[in-house]
This record gives sequence, C-alpha cells and structure tokens, in this order.
Amino acid sequence: MTTNALFSLAGRTALVTGASRGIGRAIALGLAAAGSDLILAGRATSNEDTAAEIAALGRGCRIIDVDLADPLSARDAAAAVARDSTVDIVVNNAGIISRDDVLSIAPQDWTRVLDVNLSSLFFLSQQLAAPMVARGRGKLVNVASLLSFQGGIRVAAYTASKHAVAGLTRAMANELGPHGVQVNAIAPGYIATDNTQALRDDPDRFRAIAERIPAGRWGRPEDLVGAAVFLAAAASDYVNGHVLVVDGGWMAR
Repeated sequence: MTTNALFSLAGRTALVTGASRGIGRAIALGLAAAGSDLILAGRATSNEDTAAEIAALGRGCRIIDVDLADPLSARDAAAAVARDSTVDIVVNNAGIISRDDVLSIAPQDWTRVLDVNLSSLFFLSQQLAAPMVARGRGKLVNVASLLSFQGGIRVAAYTASKHAVAGLTRAMANELGPHGVQVNAIAPGYIATDNTQALRDDPDRFRAIAERIPAGRWGRPEDLVGAAVFLAAAASDYVNGHVLVVDGGWMAR
C-alpha cells in the first residue's frame, strides 16, 4: 500500500461531534481534505458554517441536530444515523468545561459535564459501532485531554470525565478490536480554544503554561488534524486502545 493510500479517506464517511468551532471544526475540515464525507452532529445552526466550508472542499456534508447534553437523545440520533448511513469513522470531540472549586460544584453542573463529555460519547459510539462490527471495519476516535492524566485545578468534573474517556477508549478497544474496529483517543495539550479562554485571559497562567511547553507556544486546533487523520485512516489499522498526546511536549516535562 502506498503512503497516499495509507492516509486517504476517500470513499469514507465520518461523523464528528462538536464541529462548529475549535478542535472539532479543524478535525472535520482535515478529514474532508483527506477525502472523507462528513456528518456533523450537534446543534444544527451552529454547524452551518463548518458544513459550508466542507462543501467548498468538494465533499458531501449533512448536519444531524442533536442535543449532546441529553445522552438518550444522542443515542437515538446515532441509532437513526446508523439505520440510513454507513459511518466508517466517528470522532467524539464535543466537550464542555465548568470551572469551580471542588467544595462548590453544583450537582447540575457536574451532571451536565459528565453527560456531554462521557455519557453521550458512549451511547453515540455504542450505536454507531454496532454496524462497524457487522462490517468488520471502523474507527472510533475520542478526544481526551491532558486531564486524562493529571488532576488540574477547579475542573473536577471535566477531569473526571476525561479520565473516564481514556479508560473507556481502552475498554472499547478490548471488545471491538477483535471485530476489526479500532478505538483510540487524542489528548490535546493546551490549545487556543473557547475552553481555554479563561486561562489565556490570565497573563500569569498563560505565561507559565507557555514557558513549560517545549514547543514554546500554545497549540492551535490545526495541530490536531494530523493525529486525527492518522487514527481515522488505514495507517493506524494496528493501533488500538491508544491515547495519543498532542501537546507540544508538555507531558515530557
């Protein structure tokens, strides 16, 4: 197989959550550039700009309107997609963060973060993985975090959810791998997105973080595209249950 064939997504369809901006948008556009058609799952109006950019690349794209804060709705929406479309790749990128002290977190904030970041991810993957198993081929790519390995400060719910995403990635890989379905995750480092705006607005935190990153800068959403294409393509057919850190070297420190 040629190098181009190893990384080509021609003839594939990928479903991406949280593609309206930031990392999800960059990954969706990267998959489209590699040849994949796209299904964008999330609030319909928020995905229209990304869908237009994908269409401009000459790839097919449609939007599935679903509230990922409601895990059962995510499950039902994914089941409907599985009935009428062949989904070869799933990128579970959607995620939210709530910043509060451990002693002050409200139950509804804890639940919402876990629902979006973990429960909807699981039930959506569950429904879309079933036909992959039947076909003997498929790729699930979850977006984890550096907080899949570390504790963080004032982000207990997010940290709990991202530790769980890493563990779930491995658990699903163990069960689905024998059926030709690879399940892996990307753990982004400090990326300039809406989720990190509060950190970037704090001059001391921004500087301290940048100084620790061997690459000498915060990441950009586009820095995740190569890893996403690799994990979605034939190049990673023997990679399973892995959490690929893309962090400019942060974890090496």
